[in-house]
Amino acid sequence: MVDGTASEMPKGILARARWAAVNTPEKRNRAVDLYRAVAICFVVLGHWLLVAPVIRNGDLELSILLAEQPWTQFATWLFQVMPVFFFVGGYSNALSWASAQKDSEKRRTWAATRLTRLLKPTVPLVLLWAVAAFIAGRMGVSRELIDAASQAALVPIWFLAVYIMITVCVPVSAWVWQRLGLLSVALLALGAIAVDAIGLGLDQGWLRWSNYGFVWLAVHQLGYWWKETGGSKGLAVAFIALGIAWLYLLIGPFGYPVSMVSVPGEEVSNTRPPTTAMLAVGSIQIGLVLLLEGPINRWLHRPAPWSLVILLNQMIMSVYLWHITAVIALIGIAMTLGGVGLSLEPGTGIWWLQRLPWLFGLVVLMIPFLAIFMRFENASRTAGSALPGQAQAVFGAILTCAGLVMIALNGIGADGPVGVNLIALLLALFGVGLATIGRAPKTTV
Repeated sequence: MVDGTASEMPKGILARARWAAVNTPEKRNRAVDLYRAVAICFVVLGHWLLVAPVIRNGDLELSILLAEQPWTQFATWLFQVMPVFFFVGGYSNALSWASAQKDSEKRRTWAATRLTRLLKPTVPLVLLWAVAAFIAGRMGVSRELIDAASQAALVPIWFLAVYIMITVCVPVSAWVWQRLGLLSVALLALGAIAVDAIGLGLDQGWLRWSNYGFVWLAVHQLGYWWKETGGSKGLAVAFIALGIAWLYLLIGPFGYPVSMVSVPGEEVSNTRPPTTAMLAVGSIQIGLVLLLEGPINRWLHRPAPWSLVILLNQMIMSVYLWHITAVIALIGIAMTLGGVGLSLEPGTGIWWLQRLPWLFGLVVLMIPFLAIFMRFENASRTAGSALPGQAQAVFGAILTCAGLVMIALNGIGADGPVGVNLIALLLALFGVGLATIGRAPKTTV
């Protein structure tokens, strides 16, 4: 959050947050940090409400609330806040990349520095589920259940993989921004519209996967604009109006899905791969972000709320990566206790009342996960100077994302004596090492 030497930094996490709050430069845009944390918290809360486990005819079903209760699909307009995450990411990456230009070594290791904070916390998550898959297979658990559980728990790495690839493109996307400015956003948005028109209109589904680049790069480029100009209230209102009109046209005359999250049974998803509906919702969200920036920054100049934001940002990657694993753990505990709380049909009045103890249980379960695994996130923020250069870091990121996507799509189980998808696992782990570990600098006597 702020610069400081190891001797200056207090040891405890609460003390570090308070110290950082006191030593934060006045010019820092504190709203950026709040938006990042709130976006991740909204995703976590949405997932915790989205998964609706229920026992039917003696069998456990991991039903999805959006399919059980279609009216809840409108709530995804609020909880699908990945556009905010990529928008804030663009701002932060622009700031970091501009700072790195002042120092040749920081410029050389910029990608590795950013990737260290994104990649290292994924290692214990992937390893834990690999070990769990191996043990479960030896205990006779079916391959289908292993894949379903691991795939659900590792859903967070899907968007992380996309964000990693957007991050390694920063040197290019920043260069494009310097030459085209907002025109680069318009061109990417037009590209996304063209992909939708061809992919959906002409039934060329393979082309739609390119919208992971067009859609999220467009939002990320807007973050550059925010960093450079500070935004404006007039454009914020224009973004909101444009997003509302765009969304109305898409889900009305053009028949796009209402949900901004994939719904089981629906042929088209607005997120996997993304459609221009994500740009429409993102436009509304970005407009609101810009309108609230001033009041939020003034509020965050108070020590108490700013310390809380810093504290949350110190653990936000761990919260994001482990929150579905906490759901799986809570379901396992409930099943061990005879299926307590899992007999109610999702969407009923009493089921909604039960969400309060459900959410409380998940928060409690997150505590040991954070206590154990937060150290990987915090260690990544104090990485040493032995970092690889741009080419090695980018290649490592590509390998990592290949492994992570394989796991996210198919689960971590596999046929064979080990019962684990070793190719995906090794790609992810080797890629992390390649992207974040370089040769120690030579010393001369």
